[in-house]
Amino acid sequence: MPSFDTVLDPNLVEVRNAVDQTTKEIGTRFDFKGTSAAIEFKEKEKEISVLGDSDFQLDQVRDILNNKLTKRQVDIRFLDIGKVEKIGGDKVKQVIKLKAGIEAELAKKITKLIKDSKLKVTASIQGDTVRVQGAKRDDLQAAMALMKKDLSEAPLSFNNFRD
Repeated sequence: MPSFDTVLDPNLVEVRNAVDQTTKEIGTRFDFKGTSAAIEFKEKEKEISVLGDSDFQLDQVRDILNNKLTKRQVDIRFLDIGKVEKIGGDKVKQVIKLKAGIEAELAKKITKLIKDSKLKVTASIQGDTVRVQGAKRDDLQAAMALMKKDLSEAPLSFNNFRD
């Protein structure tokens, strides 16, 4: 029986490259000279820390990061932007978490969408992925198109195709 997995998984290599390019641009831009603007990526925790002297500077660094991520085909919907925190003196910090794995709420929404669509496929939640099975490949492709169309809030990807 043909099947595929629906996942929510950013390309960490491309995220690392985008953060490195952002760091390089911060070092060369005139408006960041002599400031504490910085960005770092913690791959294990899947989070990006943005540091700066003011909220305005954080916004500028975040804009640079968004541009670099977009150029590297990493969807910015993976970013879960946290609150701005003050850290000693005039400096501010913001933590951006990367969404990875389908949360239970979104998984339930996917399975409900597939059941309500009357397609001849079944969806089952398996940890942080949703497996979709069907008798025909065409039904699976219709389910993929349906998910891409109706669930635009999450950058879903599909993998582990089996025949």
